Amino acid sequence: MPTDSLQSPSRSSTSQNGAVNAPTLKGSEIFVRALEEEGVDRVFGHPGGAVIKIYDAMERIQPSYDHVLVRHEQGGTHAAEGYAKATGRVGTVLVTSGPGATNTVTGIADAYLDSVPIVVFTGQVPTHLIGNDSFQETDTTGVTRSITKHNFLVRDVNELASTVKQAYHIARTGRPGPVVVDIPKDVQMDEAPFVYPEEPGLDGYTVPGAAAPKQVDRAAKMIEDADKPLLYVGGGTINADAPEALTELARKANIPVTTTLHGLGAFPETDDLALGWLGMHGFYHTNMAVQNADLIMAVGARFDDRVTGDVDEWAPNAKIIHVDIDPSCISKNVYADCALIGDAQDVLRQLLPKVEPKDTDDWLAQIDAWRADCPPYEYETPDDEDQIAPESVVEALYNKTKGDAVMVSDVGQHQMWVCQYYKFGKTRSHISSGGLGTMGFGLPAAMGAAFGMREGRDLDVVCVSGDGGFVMNAQELSVAAAHGLPLKIAVLNNNYLGMVRQWQSLFHEDRFSHTDLKPTNPDFVKLAEAHHCVGLRATTPDEIGEVIDQAWAVDDRPVVMEFRVPKEEMVFPMVPSGAASDDMLTEMFNKEKIAES
Repeated sequence: MPTDSLQSPSRSSTSQNGAVNAPTLKGSEIFVRALEEEGVDRVFGHPGGAVIKIYDAMERIQPSYDHVLVRHEQGGTHAAEGYAKATGRVGTVLVTSGPGATNTVTGIADAYLDSVPIVVFTGQVPTHLIGNDSFQETDTTGVTRSITKHNFLVRDVNELASTVKQAYHIARTGRPGPVVVDIPKDVQMDEAPFVYPEEPGLDGYTVPGAAAPKQVDRAAKMIEDADKPLLYVGGGTINADAPEALTELARKANIPVTTTLHGLGAFPETDDLALGWLGMHGFYHTNMAVQNADLIMAVGARFDDRVTGDVDEWAPNAKIIHVDIDPSCISKNVYADCALIGDAQDVLRQLLPKVEPKDTDDWLAQIDAWRADCPPYEYETPDDEDQIAPESVVEALYNKTKGDAVMVSDVGQHQMWVCQYYKFGKTRSHISSGGLGTMGFGLPAAMGAAFGMREGRDLDVVCVSGDGGFVMNAQELSVAAAHGLPLKIAVLNNNYLGMVRQWQSLFHEDRFSHTDLKPTNPDFVKLAEAHHCVGLRATTPDEIGEVIDQAWAVDDRPVVMEFRVPKEEMVFPMVPSGAASDDMLTEMFNKEKIAES
């Protein structure tokens, strides 16, 4: 933005780095201008006393980026996550001090565990009052130190612009993650010359690119020697924009592919080599393939416990190749026989010319046999034919979108059904909370993704939630409505905390302790209408298609579709916590397995 477009008075001077005629601005104005210079296009925020100067500057300057007034700061951080995951850009949050800052902690922790690039700007009491238990004071940097990639407390207005530059650089590069910048009120009021640096100036901060050539050669030889290879693909593949290279490698070498929750969409699930996802609620044939593989190449995955189960029993016959940009992930949970440290896209491009086509027909036939033993897309319908099978709702959503949508799921049973029954074919088409498992994530993340779709992609955004998680951040419905976001929100309502109920049923002798929501659940249709949205409801299988068609006919506001499903429904297959990946409970023999456990 040109200097003379500022609507507030400024002076000119020589800046710290020698630039002549740099405008002298207040810290609040520097902040607004810095976000413009960084190319930010959307800020999710909520004003308060410790950032009121910044909000005043935004009103005077009218910056090029848009501000979205969220109804709760947690919703704002999840919206920034959804925006970041859908677009690949850094999400931005602006909140006040004290409760404003602490309300973002869940979203920051969620972004940290799932490697999502967001920058959270928090207001702070004046520097001379820090540590005095001042009104709405919180040690924000101390609170967030363990859940951020890095955080800053800006004590000098002359460092504000460079700190903003560094924050975005750190958030987006290497293994992405959240960065917090705490800005005291006096820093916002002080003046300094404004020059936005061209480079972040972070001495010692380096980002791996290509892997060591000798390690690449070693990995190629391991692939050549393997009879039962498997590609295990995580969200880091998508972060690195590597799905194209990954797909090329899998097809060239004829290697089957399994994905984590965050890896969904990195490889088209309609491909013959696609096995679907693995782990606790992964498919039977996929987990059996893991347990019998002689080589597993992990790309941008961290061997999470929900994938491995009993780590000592996981993939007992396999050598491990691990491709990751974060050296701290190598051999942290599972020993890597060959470590390829670097950007996933760069590493895969290095590896591609060194890998020859392989004959894996016998291996693929064995996987097909396991698939026939426990078919992945079959499920039992409720005893009452008039009841809705939750899996059928996800299937209907897939049939409506043909995979051409961004699917956002909250946390719970419905999240597992989305991963199992929606066939993802596009990168950045699945958004969910994985590492932290945050109920209430879905709706605000879908809102953020929908804003992101206005920045270049044109896909429907569909949110699938349970009744328990949906009400945790339902207040963001009115924000989405105010901005005319055509969100499609499917609430699978079983009037229970479904996943907890499942565990209580399987492992705690049907003692359903404090999981029954029916006495306090709202009328979801009326709740939607109260937030200026459209509310629809299906109670029988025949109504599913009609409700979905009605929802897609609305293009100027969100639609909440409530689907009444039985509380007894469970997600299978299931690997009990701490069990080996091939010790699965399935609907074929779960009674015997449960009795043994």
